[in-house]
Amino acid sequence: MYKKTTLAMALACSVLLLSACGKNDTPAPTAPAPVSEAPAPAPVAAPEPTPTPAPAAEPAAAAAPSADASAAGDTAPVASLDAGKSVFNKTCALCHSAGVAGAPKPGDKDDWGPRIAQGKDTLYKHAIEGFTGSKGMMPPKGGAASLSDDEVKSAVDYMVSQSS
Repeated sequence: MYKKTTLAMALACSVLLLSACGKNDTPAPTAPAPVSEAPAPAPVAAPEPTPTPAPAAEPAAAAAPSADASAAGDTAPVASLDAGKSVFNKTCALCHSAGVAGAPKPGDKDDWGPRIAQGKDTLYKHAIEGFTGSKGMMPPKGGAASLSDDEVKSAVDYMVSQSS
């Protein structure tokens, strides 16, 4: 009975994914604004700068972390999470929001905890290549073959950020 239920859920997920294929959510291009014929203002001479003393150098430890530092850690950069949220909403939410075929719901720490413990490389591999396990199945790239590996990774990062 379990195999039939899993198969039915997988088929339902596939139907949902296929129904989303071909949708174009990008707005139609608009015509550029007309160019104004107003003359450019005459240049104004800038006032002579006054010399100011150089500020004291800040210690290196007080400097803000670079994007490389945040990428090396467990937290993803904000831009990547925004991209991941977009991919999630367009593709992943079809199954992950409803738990179709055992898909862990974002925010469900009990379901995501063991998956996160395997490490991001394993999560990325399962999301990109697909996976079938005791709790369900994940089609390669969520059934959206047109997604790049980086888009899939950003969606995984987004879901992990919601669930850890």
